[in-house]
Amino acid sequence: METYELAQNVWWVGAEDPDLRVFDIIMRAEHGTSYNSYIVKGSQAIAVIETVKGRFLQEFIERVSGVIDPGQINYIVLNHMEPDHSGAIGELLKIAPHAKVVVSKTGEHFIKNILNYEPDLMKVGDGDSIDLGGKTLQFISAPFLHWPDSMFTYLKEDQILFDCDVLGAHYADPMVFGDFSTDYFNNFKYYYDHIMRPFKRYVIQAVDKLTNYPLKVVAPGHGPVLRKDIQKYIAYYREWSLANPEQKRAIIAFVSAYGNTELLAEKLAEGVRLSGAVAEVYDLQKTTPAELLEKVEGSKGLMVGSPTINGDAVKPVHDLLSSLATINLKGKLGAAFGSYGWSGEAVPILEGRMAGIKFKVINSTVKPVLIPTEADLANAVEFGKAFGKA
Repeated sequence: METYELAQNVWWVGAEDPDLRVFDIIMRAEHGTSYNSYIVKGSQAIAVIETVKGRFLQEFIERVSGVIDPGQINYIVLNHMEPDHSGAIGELLKIAPHAKVVVSKTGEHFIKNILNYEPDLMKVGDGDSIDLGGKTLQFISAPFLHWPDSMFTYLKEDQILFDCDVLGAHYADPMVFGDFSTDYFNNFKYYYDHIMRPFKRYVIQAVDKLTNYPLKVVAPGHGPVLRKDIQKYIAYYREWSLANPEQKRAIIAFVSAYGNTELLAEKLAEGVRLSGAVAEVYDLQKTTPAELLEKVEGSKGLMVGSPTINGDAVKPVHDLLSSLATINLKGKLGAAFGSYGWSGEAVPILEGRMAGIKFKVINSTVKPVLIPTEADLANAVEFGKAFGKA
């Protein structure tokens, strides 16, 4: 099994998964992914940083064995406990029984529940370090990037940052190093949007800390190892994570079978505009959820409209709400509306879903039976006006 040397006595020993097309159920992985693990060998001790997903155990052990005797491992550093990083920890401890497992203080809870026993633990915090003998590992707290226990590990002498999921991408390539790829950037941005975007304020805190550390190499948990343009990639993270002022804007997204729910959407927009706010209306049969993410994130609130079909709201509206998991919705205004024939479950179902994902829901009165009357349309205008002023 091939390994790659990042610096003297520092190796990549991870696993490539080029055939993967869906990661964690919800993410596309058109170029597969990698599960990156690293070995740092000092004159006095050896550390493994991260492991791999469980089904790649055999090739991982073969790679580790290609550069060191696994029985001589002194430390196994887990920057965070998600199974794609910790999946091989149980088996690795069987062949490295004297190794200490190094975790953040928050990570103690997770590792006990992954192994179902307590290993020989070393809990570290911001600024703690381990001297391997000519190789010093320094630990940088990076909570919620993207788990509560996340941290970075910095190899002082070689100026290498092992930063777990930050600055990563789902991108498998046998070269391992990211000096090559013309289409890497799109994967880098997609990864940020789906994993780091909900944690923007923590991203800013982390990249602020990195200004204190000179960097020659960034070695993430997934995707290419970065040796060029490191500061450019960090700057992208900062730019994407800086808070944009929330605009006094309402996004109105709907699906309409016979035009009745669409008519309600137009009247709601009219009311929002009368309040002095901006209204943008989108037909979800013509607009994808991905196109609306930034619009919803930068808005004051979202109204979603659906007819009731078979006792439920329709799939495009559910898809939109599911896609919003990657942005912070807490306290953002939400409302639902829609025309129906006889049962009318769509509006309360959508209100419940919006409340569940942290919208501040304004209970709707905009749910007429079949074709809206003039009174129904006037009510929609008034509801839109109230939403815009809220």
